[in-house]
Amino acid sequence: MFKYQFRWDTVWGSFDFLMAGLQMTLIVSGITLVLAMLAGLVIALLDMSKFPPARWIGVTFGEIIRNTPILVQLLWVYYVLPIVFGVRIESLVALVIGLSLYQGAFISEVYRSGIQSVPRGHSEAAQVLGLTPLQNFVRIVLPQAIRMTLPPLASNFVQLIKFSSLGAVISVSEITRRGMELSATNFRPLETFTFIAVVYFLICWPLAMGIRWWERRLQAQ
Repeated sequence: MFKYQFRWDTVWGSFDFLMAGLQMTLIVSGITLVLAMLAGLVIALLDMSKFPPARWIGVTFGEIIRNTPILVQLLWVYYVLPIVFGVRIESLVALVIGLSLYQGAFISEVYRSGIQSVPRGHSEAAQVLGLTPLQNFVRIVLPQAIRMTLPPLASNFVQLIKFSSLGAVISVSEITRRGMELSATNFRPLETFTFIAVVYFLICWPLAMGIRWWERRLQAQ
């Protein structure tokens, strides 16, 4: 009977190599979350615009992004955009662009639901006080919408951490890519990718539990 002999020392010996990849994973996730939040706000405002062409652009863009695979989008940004515009796009930049647009399309739905959940009476009261539509949105609607959308936005950060592993396909040196490189040299995929899976779990699970607790606190208020 075949018995597999575990060699965890092959992982521990490359711990710093893998942790450098984890650092890249977290940096990419953090930058992408900020960009995705901005992109999501733009898409949400286009979706709710009273100007038909702007609304058509927002709805069409959101539907295309949400209904095509993220991996295909990353490959499209990395391989097709350079052909279309005649410029070279670094793999890290392609990953940030692809993830930002993809997650931004979903965040736009979070924003839209948050904005639409603000009681209409608040906006009517702002109009009575003489606030312009822009002042009403910035001072009345947006602060309330953001408060209600913070837990879903935090959930998107967890998703981004996991989606960042797709950067391995376009040679971004995040932890999954480094795991692939290490596995190709130590021939220990079981130990290598088990370790990486545990690292992702130890990061994402506490965040997910914290978000659930946060949501319960907000609902109780």
